[in-house]
Amino acid sequence: MKCRHCSSQLDVACLDLGTAPPSNSYLTQAQLSLPESYFPLRLLLCESCFLVQTEDFAQRESLFTEDYAYFSSYSSSWLAHAQTYVQAMQERFSLNAESLVVEIAANDGYLLQYVRARGIPCYGIEPTTSTAAVAKQRGIEIIEEFFGEALGSHLREQGKQADLIAANNVLAHVPDINDFVRGFACLLKPTGVATFEFPHLLNMVQLNQFDTAYHEHYSYLSLTAVKKIFEANGLRVFDVEQLNTHGGSLRVYAQTGTHHTMSERVADCLEQEKKAGMLGRDFYLGFQSNAERAKYALLEQLIQFKRDGLTVAAYGAAAKGNTFLNFAGIRTDLMQFVVDKNPQKQGKYLPGSRAPIVDIAHLKQQRPDRIIIFPWNLEREITQELSFVREWGAQFVIAIPQLRIF
Repeated sequence: MKCRHCSSQLDVACLDLGTAPPSNSYLTQAQLSLPESYFPLRLLLCESCFLVQTEDFAQRESLFTEDYAYFSSYSSSWLAHAQTYVQAMQERFSLNAESLVVEIAANDGYLLQYVRARGIPCYGIEPTTSTAAVAKQRGIEIIEEFFGEALGSHLREQGKQADLIAANNVLAHVPDINDFVRGFACLLKPTGVATFEFPHLLNMVQLNQFDTAYHEHYSYLSLTAVKKIFEANGLRVFDVEQLNTHGGSLRVYAQTGTHHTMSERVADCLEQEKKAGMLGRDFYLGFQSNAERAKYALLEQLIQFKRDGLTVAAYGAAAKGNTFLNFAGIRTDLMQFVVDKNPQKQGKYLPGSRAPIVDIAHLKQQRPDRIIIFPWNLEREITQELSFVREWGAQFVIAIPQLRIF
């Protein structure tokens, strides 16, 4: 395989999680009697531009479908993050009623609702019909297309260039990352700014967050790689922030010109990555064994729960949970069901493991002894929501970066 950015030959394997169905391909009752499509899930390192990427097997149209089930608004902490972002961007870049804000991968309008509330004109680009429909119900203009250079040029010709483009957790989701970034260069006004948030590859490896690998994530990003990709496609990085979202993320600020001065934080972050060894293959050598260690630890514990006669459920029908379940081969004999707040997922089944997705009422009725939290990045939010499980003495289980029962 060739690198999806620089076309260099990819020879260094970072992680091999075997085969799995796409992590957001939830099943209906009728689909339980049908076969599922499984694809290899392997991560490779480009030693030329340092982009880590999945080996290509699944096309984006098979992953981001009309009934795409990930809705951003079901996390209260993520909504708070979006609201804080909008306020900060308005203050920093003096956004007002004469400005225009665009969000790429606008999902269900979780962020643009706060832009509208501040009287700032905006629109979103979102290719999945299910989430776009919810955003439209909120009164947000949505363009239902995949974003890239052609769409960016078309919108520019229509006079829809942006003062601010937000791109949260989407840069990793695009198969043609060069075309995607060129779209931003087209759509920004000469003095405009684009911000990109994505999980930091540094944390993914050092904190054993292997379950954030799935087919929808085509790329796994460092600032080093992002800076190279941007510069090759018409954008210049001028600032970066390190965030605690999604287990540790970067927010990268980019522009097409030199209107904004370079922050020292860019050089500091690049140096941090260099010192950690991210510019060489040795940094990734222990990733596979650490992932396997976490898999075995959870498997052994679930088997012990089974021997002890304890019932086990999970919370969060998240993609990262599906990665873990399929890597470990966990099925409903060891984990009976998973709870999720999203009605779009309730009544369906997890891909691969085929565990039923239920609501909180079902959890209260069944009163399981142990509850695995798959979205470990939302531990505080979830444990507060489920504080009532103390009534029957249930304990929580988290497997990343290492097994904890509390």
